Amino acid sequence: MWLASDMHLSAESAATREAFLAFLQAAAEQASALLLPGDIFDAWVGDDEIEAGATWLQEIVEGLRGVSSRIPVYLGTGNRDFLMGERLAQATGTRRLIAPAVLGTDCGAFLLSHGDEFCTDDVAYQQFRAMVRNPQWQAQFLAQPLAARQALARQMRERSMAETSRKAADIMDVNQQAVEAALRAHGVTRMIHGHTHRPGRHVFELDGRPCERWVLPDWDLDDAGAPRGGWLAIDQDGAVFNDIEFG
Repeated sequence: MWLASDMHLSAESAATREAFLAFLQAAAEQASALLLPGDIFDAWVGDDEIEAGATWLQEIVEGLRGVSSRIPVYLGTGNRDFLMGERLAQATGTRRLIAPAVLGTDCGAFLLSHGDEFCTDDVAYQQFRAMVRNPQWQAQFLAQPLAARQALARQMRERSMAETSRKAADIMDVNQQAVEAALRAHGVTRMIHGHTHRPGRHVFELDGRPCERWVLPDWDLDDAGAPRGGWLAIDQDGAVFNDIEFG
């Protein structure tokens, strides 16, 4: 089982898209299943983007369809692509991942989520998240023409980047109490998430039991100064990070 998130694919991310397509081919050949828990796309304003004809997007759709014909592929939503829906799943032959979800793996259970819901110290973001996840807001947004939605998404992204630059770094990470509450609620001791762009493995104790939290890396192979990307593989021997090869 392989897991990856936060690719942020877009028209501008040519190197990242190329690496992602190669990753999909490798997953089809080596993984038993592929799970992508959110922020696959830098923005997703509705499933009618599929019919809009962008060449880069058609390549991603075809790549996902190719791997899903060989192994199960699950698409989860993140804070950038929370409007991915059933039409995209059908076009790619993938399955929708409703998070948080408890994964049964060869080495035990993990709680899987995109991770943004655990960033509870960022009150402004949580208020925004609640608004855009509201079905009424989504219906009103999706009723607008595609071009208008794309323009609004760009404006929202620019505003978010400006606000993020002014926030303290620690409030944009997960809150430990929120993590512990989720583990208790689902009766597990291990978690996997993305979103924070702070990859790593965190070990801690909860209610007298050892616990761990795996944070998936974000991808940006278009960053000449610090290209990055990778995934988590889980088998009977446990979980291990794998880095994208950069050359």
